[in-house]
Amino acid sequence: MSALLEIKDLEVAYGKILAVKGISFTVGEGEVVCLIGTNGAGKTTTLRTISGLLRPKSGEIWFQGTRIDKVAAHEIVSLGVAHSPEGRRIFPRLTVEENLLLGAFSRNDGGIKNDLEAAYDLFPILRERAKQPAGTFSGGEQQMLAMGRAMMSRPKLLMLDEPSMGLSPLMMQRIMTTVTTLQQQGTTILLVEQNAQAALGRSNKGYVLEVGKVVLSGSGQELLHDDKVRKAYLGED
Repeated sequence: MSALLEIKDLEVAYGKILAVKGISFTVGEGEVVCLIGTNGAGKTTTLRTISGLLRPKSGEIWFQGTRIDKVAAHEIVSLGVAHSPEGRRIFPRLTVEENLLLGAFSRNDGGIKNDLEAAYDLFPILRERAKQPAGTFSGGEQQMLAMGRAMMSRPKLLMLDEPSMGLSPLMMQRIMTTVTTLQQQGTTILLVEQNAQAALGRSNKGYVLEVGKVVLSGSGQELLHDDKVRKAYLGED
């Protein structure tokens, strides 16, 4: 499986504070890869750096064989990287459909209408409430909208930051099932998720981050059955 995304010795700092400390990992085409770890481990910082919102102190980011760590964020979207951020960050006063169409801001092709229909097929509630202000949605519905908006850029790589945060168990299950559906449809996914069991169970590979470093890696199933992971992240003794 070829590497769609390759992170090499990445360091990211906030002022004098080093948040990401020389991590390296790969995401193969068609894979679901998850990053797990406690708050402050550097997971969100890593995604923000890949998407061009932050600049690394050192290291390299390669996407489809092109180095992108000095590329502008909007150009990274055009290359095929979409980021659904922590906290959803939808536009509450705009309608559901307007939010979705904003996800296609970098495109000028004729497939936007078809992709809008695909988003509605993926999340039927969005079609039902297409003209409704997005701010009236529940947390789970807003997460669906955020994921649908990200898919409107027709990404090769979809980065999801804490998609199940604050959701009911039923809604969390629905969102995680959608992750599997998107993979089956051909989308490569880089997933940051506090629910380690749900994330690892759907991942081809996983990386455990602690204070900005990768301390453990393996297949999703290997990490699910690793004693250290089970004690630290699955609440088992």
